[in-house]
Amino acid sequence: MKDLKYLAAFSIPLFAFVGLYFQGYWAWATPVFAFLCIPVLELIFPVDTDNFSETEVNSRLKQKVFDWLLYLNLPIVFGLVIYGLFIIDTNNIEAYEFVGLIFSVGIVLGVNGINVAHELGHRQTTNERFLGKALLLPSFYMHFFIEHNYGHHLHAATPEDPATARYNQSVYSFWLTSTVRQYFSAWSIQKKLLKNTNQPFLSTKNDMLWYTLFQILYLFVVFLLFSKTGFIFALASGVVGFVLLETVNYIEHYGLLRLQTKSGRYERVREMHSWNSNHVIGRIVLYELTRHSDHHYKSSKKYQILDCHDESPQMPYGYPTSMVLAMLPPLWFKIMNKRVPKEMILN
Repeated sequence: MKDLKYLAAFSIPLFAFVGLYFQGYWAWATPVFAFLCIPVLELIFPVDTDNFSETEVNSRLKQKVFDWLLYLNLPIVFGLVIYGLFIIDTNNIEAYEFVGLIFSVGIVLGVNGINVAHELGHRQTTNERFLGKALLLPSFYMHFFIEHNYGHHLHAATPEDPATARYNQSVYSFWLTSTVRQYFSAWSIQKKLLKNTNQPFLSTKNDMLWYTLFQILYLFVVFLLFSKTGFIFALASGVVGFVLLETVNYIEHYGLLRLQTKSGRYERVREMHSWNSNHVIGRIVLYELTRHSDHHYKSSKKYQILDCHDESPQMPYGYPTSMVLAMLPPLWFKIMNKRVPKEMILN
């Protein structure tokens, strides 16, 4: 039964549903829960640094429940988006409710959409990767699949990586640089993949063209069925979703850099090139994303068996709390800068 703890990840879409159903001030229930209640719970619950034995790892890999807990996010995410569009279209919503519902659904798109898509995108089966790409659709971040798998994991913790925040870079600056650079990086990677297989740009193998088409069609269908207000709701909640992702990207590698060898190449990615957090609430809600060091050390490992490494840089707070702190750059720098290894700081 303890393995069902990841059901807690559905608490965020549950609060979003409550907000959509009751409206009024309940429209803001999800942001309050995600960025106030969860950080408080992280401070109350203990840090868990335990790793699984080889026997436990083998057992957990055989249990399909961990996979189905991920798959279940697909109907939940799209169900909430459709329900949200229906509520917006059929009710007289006040401005403060409209904004609150945008943030509520947007948080779900980030946590239960993009975050789960990230996990499924590393799987080897076509069906799981398809589910991951589908979960990226309502956040207009389908290019993330290409850039993350073929770019970020290769260049993480280097200046070449759009998703690695520089030392003393604010999260607000990072939102812009990471979003823009990742998009163009995805196109660059796509062109190289086509060239490697002797495919022309206008090819059915050009996934970036398909992603662009699907995302435009998604917004077009929303506009046809739910008019301008629904279009704004879908567009704005999608933006909230990918900004949430970029905030996570910001704290995952902030200030960390791989050193260059005498040959000029970067050292291989190690456990010390990602920030790790063992705060149990964040671990559960984010499907162990907070054990990010081990994920980069071996990206094929499933979330339920990720380890904690003593040599990994440790965050003083969980990921949800750290995301809140990142919104206050002077406070973030004061807490985190002294934790960045001195040899990684570029002069």
